[in-house]
This record gives sequence, structure tokens and C-alpha cells, in this order.
Amino acid sequence: MEKLYEKDKTVKSTTKTSWKPLLRQMFVCSGVTLNIFIYGLFFGAPTVFIPQIRKQANSTAAISTETMSWLSSSSAYGSLPLGVIVPIIAERYGRKVPYIILWINTFVCVLLFYFSTTVTELLISGFLQGMFPAVQLTGAVMVLTEYTSPNYRGIFLTFKSATFFWGIWISNAIGTFYHWKNIGILIFICCIYNTSLLFWPESPVWLATKGRFEECAKCHRWLKGVDKDSEEELKQLIYSQKENLRQKQERQLNKQKHCVIKLYNSIADKKFYKPLLLCLLTSCLYHNSGKLACTVYAIDIIKAITVSESAAYEGMLVLDGVTVLGMYIGVFLIKFLKRRTLLLSTASIGVFFLFILSIYLYLVHFNVILESKYLTLFILTGFSVTISCGPMIMCVCLASEFTPIKHRSLFLAVYALLTNAVMGIVLKTFPYLFTYFNSHGSFLFCAIASSIIISIIYKVLPETKNKTILEIEKCFSDKKHVSKEEVELIDLKEESTKNIFPSVPTTC
Repeated sequence: MEKLYEKDKTVKSTTKTSWKPLLRQMFVCSGVTLNIFIYGLFFGAPTVFIPQIRKQANSTAAISTETMSWLSSSSAYGSLPLGVIVPIIAERYGRKVPYIILWINTFVCVLLFYFSTTVTELLISGFLQGMFPAVQLTGAVMVLTEYTSPNYRGIFLTFKSATFFWGIWISNAIGTFYHWKNIGILIFICCIYNTSLLFWPESPVWLATKGRFEECAKCHRWLKGVDKDSEEELKQLIYSQKENLRQKQERQLNKQKHCVIKLYNSIADKKFYKPLLLCLLTSCLYHNSGKLACTVYAIDIIKAITVSESAAYEGMLVLDGVTVLGMYIGVFLIKFLKRRTLLLSTASIGVFFLFILSIYLYLVHFNVILESKYLTLFILTGFSVTISCGPMIMCVCLASEFTPIKHRSLFLAVYALLTNAVMGIVLKTFPYLFTYFNSHGSFLFCAIASSIIISIIYKVLPETKNKTILEIEKCFSDKKHVSKEEVELIDLKEESTKNIFPSVPTTC
């Protein structure tokens, strides 16, 4: 291998820092991030268009509690079948194709949204929006982990999560001061920029899994440069996929196993079910904290607590703003703190605020103290900032890092299916929880559920900061680290490995 690099004058490992790989990664990630922003605009729309439609009809019966819960959770339920379909498309045709389909789907959604005249049309648009969370939990995970360097991966992943709430905040601001259909105009403008996804290179990981190693090396170097760490990552990637392809060919020579048996063997693999359970735990922590539900039903919740419509709208915008601020604080902290430290500390502080809020609302309920809208907003603000600093950005970040290469599509399909089901159930049932247990009981339930999940995560969550995808996989196998000897096997085990690194340009 060393001789090969000496021969290749156009592709040579270097220690010099170049901004080109970062800019190229930012170009790809901007398309992913903008789709998340569009989803945030759609997701935040029911919070403002439901009160507007009720006000225009001069009756809350225009949209009942049942209909409101469906409008708010329709995208989560619409994503359930797509969460399985999208990974299959990404596995078979590459990472760009799902985003092209999403781009077309976005135009259909925004046209239905803008020209809708009935609640039924809004519901149809909501179910079609289910492709956004499906792609966010599958295609976006693939792109942001496969196209980015380990040093920048955490920032890109957390920045993506923050952008989702930017969309919600702007959507709520538009609906507060203008007619809610103006949200559709902004979405249409964003769709125009998203034509940039047609110019993405293909994923180096996907190319390697298909045995297209020359294209893999070319795209990997175009995206991540030719410094020592990038070349080492490329070595490990190609070696691991050559082994996987060799094992796959051996299986094909033998009698084919039944698909059910193969599925069972995949799910029973430690590298599959262990990270999946951890991903689901972090996702359940986020959703059971009630943060997303409080964002969706912010006006109704604050109005019920403060008995003031103006305070409800003001509080909604304030909470949206501090949520975005908290997420950017989390993006800053993730560069300096370990993943475990950031997640557990912020989640614990957030749960502490939930208990304080619940006790405070119980005292107000029993007329022990008088309710103060400023104190209520202060406690909600503390809860929003801490949850947005940690669980809100870390659940997607950790899920992206835990996703194994070997069973990537199956893993993401199962994860998306279960996570979106949890999100849909929480959003669908939260209005009824709030109705029957009131605000104090609802927040107490969220605090207790979150505390249980935090205690489990504390015992089982490994650290992933600054590790490659292959190194993270080793955390879930019997072998806990990637040894130098294993990397050197690339040169010693197979002579054919030399054909992997031809003299190729660094353009893609």
C-alpha cells in the first residue's frame, strides 16, 4: 500500500488543512438541512392555522379536539410506511434518489397546503408530509454520516436538528402576524434552492457496499480530502466492505437461507439490536419529556395555564426562540463535551424543571399560591433550553452514529418505524392527557417517565465522540477497538486490495 501511494502523485496523503472538503460537505448538508427547515415550517403550521380557522368560523367546533390531534400527528403516521420504503430505495439506488422523490413530493404538499379550502385537504397534505420524518430518520442519517468527516459530523447533525425548530419558529411567527397560507410561499421558495441536490456526488459508503471501489475512493477524497485521517478512514471503509462482499458471495454459493431466517439473523446480531435499543431510548427520552408536544400545542397549553390568549401567542414565540437558542448552545457544547455528559446533564436539569413546574401548577390548582404568567414562562423557558441543549439534538446525533454499515437500511427502517410511531402516539394522545389530568398531572407524568429513561441510559450508553462509524460499531461487538494490526491487514491479507486505490483525481 505504501508503494502504491508513492507511485500515485495525484493522490497523496497530506497533513495540510484545506477548506475545500469542509465547503463541499457544507454544500451537501445544506440541502439536507433545508429539507428539515421545510419540515419545520409544515410541522409548526397547525399550531397557528387551527386557531385562525376556528376564529374565522367563530367556533371551536370547526376543528374538534379529535381533528386537531390528527392534524398535528398526521405526518408522523404518514411516515410509517415510508420509513420502511425510503431505506430500501436508498440501498438499491443510492442516497440521492430519495431526496429527488422528496423534492417532488414537497411541491405536491405545498400546493395542497396553499390552495386548500377544507380540513380534509390539509389532512391529506399532512399525511404526504410523512415523507419528511421518514427521510429525516433514514436518508438524512445516511447522508450526514457518510458524507461528513468525524470531526464535523456532530456539528452537522446537531445543526440539522436546530434547523427543524427554526422552521417551527418562523412558521409560528408568520401565522401570528399574517395569514397562515403565507407559510406555503416561503416553502415554495425553499424548494427552488433544493435543485442543488441534483449536483450531489454519490455516497462513498454506498459505492463501497456495491463494490465500486474506484468511484468510492474518488468521491471520498473529493468530500473529505486526502489528509492522513481521511485516507485511514477510506482504508478501513474499503477493507470492511471487501470482507462483507466476500462473505456475501460465499453465502450465495451455498444454499440460500429463507428470508425470515436471514432477517432473524440480522436482528439478532449484537451490532444491530444493541444500538437500536439505545437509539430508541434516546428518542423516547426526547418525546416523553413532552418538549415536542408542548411546541405543537403551545398556544392551548399556555392559554390554559395563564387564561390569556395574548400571553399564549407571546409565550409560544418566546419558547420557540429559546428552543432554537438552546439548540445552538448545544451545537457549541457538543464540540467540547462528551456525548454522554451533554445528554445526561441537560436531560437531568430539564426533568428537574418539569418537577418544579408540576409542583408549582399543583399549588396554583389548589389555590395555595396565585398564578404568575411570568413565573410560568420562566420555568417553561428553563425546561425548553435544557431539553433543546441535550436530548433534542442528541437523539438524532446518536442514532446517526450508532447506525451500522452492514444492516444500514434494515436498521434505519426499523428505527424510523418505531420512532415515528412513538412520536405519533405522543402527539395524538397529549391533548387527551392534558384534558383529563390537567397541566400539573401531564407535566408530572412526563417528569417521571423521563427520569426512568435517564437512569437506564446512564447505565448503558457508550461514548462516540470523534470516532469513525467503524470504530463505533466495535463498541457493540466482542472486540472493543480497532487495532493497528487490523488496518495493516489491508496490505497483507489480499493482494487485490491494491486495485482499490488507483491513480484517480480528487474531483467527483
